[in-house]
Amino acid sequence: MRIGIDLGGTKMEAIALSPAGEEIARRRLTTPRDYVASLDAIAALVRELERAADAAGTVGVGIPGAVASRTGLVKNANSTWLNGRPLGRDLEQRLGRPVRLMNDANCFALSEATDGAAAGAQVVFGVILGTGVGGGIVVDGRCLSGANLIAGEWGHNPLPWLTSDEQPGPPCYCGKRACVETWLSGPGFERDHAEHTGLTLSGREIAAAAARGDPGAAATLARYHDRLGRALASLINVLDPDVVVLGGGMSNIAGLPEATSALLPRYLFAAGASSDPVATRVVGAAHGDTSGVRGAAWLWPA
Repeated sequence: MRIGIDLGGTKMEAIALSPAGEEIARRRLTTPRDYVASLDAIAALVRELERAADAAGTVGVGIPGAVASRTGLVKNANSTWLNGRPLGRDLEQRLGRPVRLMNDANCFALSEATDGAAAGAQVVFGVILGTGVGGGIVVDGRCLSGANLIAGEWGHNPLPWLTSDEQPGPPCYCGKRACVETWLSGPGFERDHAEHTGLTLSGREIAAAAARGDPGAAATLARYHDRLGRALASLINVLDPDVVVLGGGMSNIAGLPEATSALLPRYLFAAGASSDPVATRVVGAAHGDTSGVRGAAWLWPA
């Protein structure tokens, strides 16, 4: 049995999977905003799942950051109480077994590459379009972390091919301007709509208005489609994955994979000079918001 933990900033989810990937049990609770309390909560979730399944399991944990290979300490976590802490070692001590940790976006990509929308693909890029924009890369069923532990972090590259009315681009918390995240995150989508229409709406409300034929909302959605097409084309030019899987709250917009795929030939290198269709598939996540926790479980192969 495999146990996965998704250690989010607001919620903590745990799942137990059978060797075949079938869900045995699942639990969810509010994440304590304290390091020791988080350790205790994870240990309690593992014990509860093992009681429910009447079996012991391997444990994988998806975290909103990375673990430095030299020190074993967490870094770059927006759950700041984890930073500088030996989370893996402390969990192993509490649970009495090895624990594997991985960035949560990588867990999402691993889940979809293992038994989700990209199952069987050699190279998979998993996209997170939510409050922020992130991503993870899986090659031959293994997460690619990179030398600096930032492989897949496309959200802090600049949006390519800015139009004149997009320049210089919105400021980003990272200190730069026009990052992909400032355009394609949920808050970026809402900001863009407000700037063009003067209306402050949620992303869900904008998408619903566009579906009803509202011209302002439809124009906002069209700009979002085009920007996502540009950003993914730039990524595909470098990585050339077999499949791009869209996840996160913004990926729930109806027709997003299809609209994005249709725009790729406009921006992808050599696509306009070739009669061959774009081979990279853009798809929605098969496991929805449970994909990250499933990927944490899959950190332990059979």
